[in-house]
Amino acid sequence: MEFNENRPNRPFIGFVLVWRALVKWHRRGQTRRVLRGMSDDQLRDVGLSRHDASNI
Repeated sequence: MEFNENRPNRPFIGFVLVWRALVKWHRRGQTRRVLRGMSDDQLRDVGLSRHDASNI
């Protein structure tokens, strides 16, 4: 058996998946912060309530 036959096809997929999860978590936090800073009228214009904005 050669070395290349025993290697995984995608050795860094675990790191990629963790990185994507962290980026998604960070973006959701940014979205929550922006929505928290909006007034009730602005949220209503977007089609959200204060409750909806906190659950995103």
